[in-house]
Amino acid sequence: MQPRLQKKFRRYDWDRAAEYYQKYWQKQLKPAQDKILQMANLRPGERVLDLACGTGLVTLQAAASVGRRGRTVGTDISEMMVQKAAHLAEQAGYTQASFLRMDAEKICFNDAAFDVAFCALGLMYLADPLQALREMRRVLRPGGRAVAAVWGQRSKCGWAEVFPIVDARIKTDVSPLFFQLGTGDGLALHFHMGGFEEIESTRIATRLFYPSAEAACAAVFQGGPVALAHANLDEPARSQVCKAYLESIESFREGDGYRIPGEFVIVKGRKARQIRPASN
Repeated sequence: MQPRLQKKFRRYDWDRAAEYYQKYWQKQLKPAQDKILQMANLRPGERVLDLACGTGLVTLQAAASVGRRGRTVGTDISEMMVQKAAHLAEQAGYTQASFLRMDAEKICFNDAAFDVAFCALGLMYLADPLQALREMRRVLRPGGRAVAAVWGQRSKCGWAEVFPIVDARIKTDVSPLFFQLGTGDGLALHFHMGGFEEIESTRIATRLFYPSAEAACAAVFQGGPVALAHANLDEPARSQVCKAYLESIESFREGDGYRIPGEFVIVKGRKARQIRPASN
């Protein structure tokens, strides 16, 4: 699929998922988000950019850390996601947080506008994640920090069969390279190619708990990256994909619920503190 069309479908996917995302993924993604914030080591007064922010799960925690003197901006390709995030920020009284619909591969901010940049579990969906990392580096001040998380190795993510299950019935254009950045040193190498220094990488094994079969299916089919494709299936096909998905995670069932394995890869890099003179 052409990148422009891929972005259009990705936007519609997450517009569709926005209503359910917080309910089914807030607790499940917390280990990765907590590690991102720990590695970023935010300080009061700093300016923070959160790319592919979704409903602001990381953005709002960052806003609390930088305080009233700081600034946090969350961006996402989905209008519904940024609207949801803005509403949650208003409810929490975080006037230092704002949200904009924006393409992560073309950040509409000036050079050196931020101290810290995040991308929590968003790079896997981009047509050109390296371009997004280069843009993150561009908008950071000298010495600024970037932290990104992706899903890890496919074999360690027990929910991964959802992609071929749905693709067998309707093309999603999500799965082909979804796990590439989380395999081996893929994400760290992208940070290096993006021009970052002092690169640190870590992996976290986790378990995604869902209390019922209904919740497990709703997470991936209503609150996840195949929401649009699932919505376009007729009722018999929806029943088929849910049944096939539950069969794929049967070994992770605990009573009425499921505890599905997953893995996160989190990488931190720093923009050079000063511009080096060109070599002769």
